[in-house]
Amino acid sequence: MTEDEDLWGAPTGPADVAVGASRRSGRTKKSRGPERTSAGAAVGHQRAASEPMSETAAPRPPAGREEPVTEVTEVAKPVSEVAEVAQVADAAALAAASAAGGVSAASAASAVKDAALATTRDGDRLRFVGAATRRIARGIDLDEIVLGLCRATVPTFADVILVYLRNPMPVGDERPVGPFVLRLRRTDRIPEEPDSDGGRLPSVPMQPDIHAAELAEVQPGGPLAEVLRGVRPVFGDSAAARAALPELLGPGHAIPDHQRAILAPLRGRRRVIGAAVFLRRPDRPAFEADDLLVAAQLATHTALGVDKAVLYGREAYIADALQRTMLPENLPQPTGVRLASRYLPAAETARVGGDWYDAIPLPGSRVALVVGDVMGHSMTSAAIMGQLRTTAQTLAGLDLPPQEVLHHLDEQAQRLGSDRMATCLYAVYDPVAHRIVVANAGHPPPVLLHLGGRAEVLRVPPGAPIGVGGVDFEAVELDAPAGATLLLYTDGLVESRLRDVWTGIEALREKLVATARLTGVDHPPPLEPLCDEVLDIVGPGDRDDDIALLAARFDGIAPSDVAYWYLDPHERAPSKARRLARGALARWGLEELSDSVELLISEVVTNAVRYAGRPITLRLLRTDVLRCEVGDDVPQLPRLRQARPSDEDGRGLYLVNKLARRWGATRLSAGKVVWFELTRPAKA
Repeated sequence: MTEDEDLWGAPTGPADVAVGASRRSGRTKKSRGPERTSAGAAVGHQRAASEPMSETAAPRPPAGREEPVTEVTEVAKPVSEVAEVAQVADAAALAAASAAGGVSAASAASAVKDAALATTRDGDRLRFVGAATRRIARGIDLDEIVLGLCRATVPTFADVILVYLRNPMPVGDERPVGPFVLRLRRTDRIPEEPDSDGGRLPSVPMQPDIHAAELAEVQPGGPLAEVLRGVRPVFGDSAAARAALPELLGPGHAIPDHQRAILAPLRGRRRVIGAAVFLRRPDRPAFEADDLLVAAQLATHTALGVDKAVLYGREAYIADALQRTMLPENLPQPTGVRLASRYLPAAETARVGGDWYDAIPLPGSRVALVVGDVMGHSMTSAAIMGQLRTTAQTLAGLDLPPQEVLHHLDEQAQRLGSDRMATCLYAVYDPVAHRIVVANAGHPPPVLLHLGGRAEVLRVPPGAPIGVGGVDFEAVELDAPAGATLLLYTDGLVESRLRDVWTGIEALREKLVATARLTGVDHPPPLEPLCDEVLDIVGPGDRDDDIALLAARFDGIAPSDVAYWYLDPHERAPSKARRLARGALARWGLEELSDSVELLISEVVTNAVRYAGRPITLRLLRTDVLRCEVGDDVPQLPRLRQARPSDEDGRGLYLVNKLARRWGATRLSAGKVVWFELTRPAKA
């Protein structure tokens, strides 16, 4: 057996060198047959003579050069093939040199083994960098990105990691103010290993201890500032790191020696935003020079990810604040109705949308209930929603019929743009008449839960969405019995990828019936828990749209608590109004309020008689307060002003403002209503 046969287990000669050259050029034939030609052998000898034996097969980037992730991951894919080709080529070259008498067989074998190990280490590094950067890139918020860095590096790359970030974190182009302070954001380490008896074995001693300083102020011109300004990672035993690490970790922390620590600055798009410290135990091999390139890649991807996360967090905060400010902060509590609401965004990654709800008090103790949905989940959708909501509030203040409100909203949407589409449902509830008037513009129909537990989907004309233009809207008037609950909602509650609208509406109706059974036929379910129960019909993975929900419990006002009269506009109307009000207060046991009520009614009715051309209306309502309403056909609203000593009039509203609990004036479609409220006595 020849020396070559003893090293490789088979003869190696010029023909095998040709195979190595052929495989390096892309042909990976495993057979050793007649294909080996003299031309191939010549190429192999030329290769062996031109390549030094100590050269590794996988080329490395120059020191300090940071390569993007896409390049790293692309190189990492064919690493096993590259290693195999390199090993065969180096073996062929060394065998040829050995045959020529240049080196001994043992030296050749050792060199080939070292080259193979180096190639394997390079491949492992590339695979690790590819996996680590993918894990870091999966994070959306800042904590997820930092956690991804820690979990990717411990224990594969380091035994301990400490991640410091600026406090506070600058966003985008913001210029940081104040001192440069780093806060320890997260630490991670290899946990203690359990022994065979289930106890805990002490971990190998670490240098330094993981309990580092929580805050570190970077001194301008100091050693830590110089390392961070340099951007490139440095070994812990270098002169720069030995001066910088105590400033970062705090005094009293020993620094590992023999290249078992790496300090890597985290630089974002515009500035340094932190630093990462990688540590290894004494029983583990020290870091190598190539590990600095790995640390640089990890630091770069982490810093860019943190930059994106901070920007995303700011945008999400702005979007959420915009959405919340465009929705009512607190719902009003008008007489005769109780309200509750819920709003859920489509997802945490899309926290802004075009769904809205509103409750607007109207004259005569009525209330307008509105729910709408603008297409899309963007800032534009939220802005359009805000404009439509403001328009609806303005139109409601004019006391227009529901179908007229939708008509004007349609015109407003067309003025905003040709593609501004929305659905809307507008309803007006009258607690005195126990009736509700509803108009719909392409919105899902409301559901009414009766006191006995029966739930029905109201038959409302669907109408066309707002923004279509040239479409008439219809309104229907329906009964609103006391104790019933009306639910207005957007399609995100009943429609998803897994079910259509009508299937979801039926599920909502069944949920209301099941919830009503829990409280009995004589007791309606409480509003707040009812809203929570309704939201349960949407599964965890079944929600891909915003949800706006508005629930109204109709309490109504009993006929015995209402007094209503018509007064002709002549000079005896004020005295008649005082007499009628005195009689109603006597029936209700509110004689204590007679003097105040008669004085204020006399002032308001006198002002109405002066300008009205048609009969005046006077209405008293007894609820938790005593409310008085005077209506006439004059659209001009009265204004409170300070009368001069020489003026003979102008003091009526001044008295109303001083004596009444609240007062106001509302313009109607044909006139106005002036109202005031007085607090009822405690015993009444």
